[in-house]
Amino acid sequence: MPKKIKRDVIHRWEGNPFINIEDIPFRCGNMYNAGCLKKNGKYILLITIELLDGCTSVYYAESEDGLYFDVSENPFLSPAKEGPLKEYEETGVLDARITFLEKCYYIIYLAQSRHGVLLSLAKTEDFKSVEKLGIISQPDTKAGALFSKKINGKYARLERPNTGGSIWISYSKDLLSWGESEVVLSPRDGYWDSGHIGCAAPPIEIEHGWLVFYYGVKKTSGGTLTRIGTVMLDKENPASEIICRSNVPVLSPREPYERIGDINNQIFSCGAILEDNNSIKLYYGAPDNCLCLGTTNLKEISETCKESKRKF
Repeated sequence: MPKKIKRDVIHRWEGNPFINIEDIPFRCGNMYNAGCLKKNGKYILLITIELLDGCTSVYYAESEDGLYFDVSENPFLSPAKEGPLKEYEETGVLDARITFLEKCYYIIYLAQSRHGVLLSLAKTEDFKSVEKLGIISQPDTKAGALFSKKINGKYARLERPNTGGSIWISYSKDLLSWGESEVVLSPRDGYWDSGHIGCAAPPIEIEHGWLVFYYGVKKTSGGTLTRIGTVMLDKENPASEIICRSNVPVLSPREPYERIGDINNQIFSCGAILEDNNSIKLYYGAPDNCLCLGTTNLKEISETCKESKRKF
């Protein structure tokens, strides 16, 4: 009998989708992506949910096993109703990415309004209350994610300005004012990520560098195709030293719930969890109003990344 070939390096959980729009405890229009983390043995998701009026908020969900989640009825992050952020969050907050940094949980999320999309920063210690710290980017910047430690004495983040379609790195002394920006990774003609790319999960520190799951978009005659790949960056010089980059996607839309929906053929992630046994859980959104789980291990991901034989 011929050996059965696995379709992707990241393997779908058999219970996918694990959260459908019917599982949300209130009426809503849509649900997108989820930032994630593991805290005190419990799994936490911050899910973007679009309400019936079209405005988005971020909702807290919790699980004992990382598979079955209880979703809160009240928003964890919602658009500001007053103050300086009101004008810039008027149509929603979304795509929360969580990083544990200096004994606090920092959340970079998108603030959306008639003025475009901006990166904004919040922090929490217990996920019972949250403090918004303010806008931290220029207009039309997406896919912001913090590194979990300082690099050369400065805070660092990845981001995707809408011009050019590349992933950039920026630095800060106080987490609020950012600069010294450099391109880290760009789309590649002729590859699966030839359109534009962006950081998916926040960088994960491993022994040999920073492991980054990123999304890559390719334009096709039938529309865009969004898949997940990996890159490993140097610990001390992530902007200039790429250790390896996957020439093939590690997760592609194949199932009906990944191929048909508001934006067809899209897999999009805002978070991954590296377990103590080196297994990896990648939580991702699919276009059919659902959240899904993919699993793999660090060895398999690293080997796929290191097999790259062409340009970064």
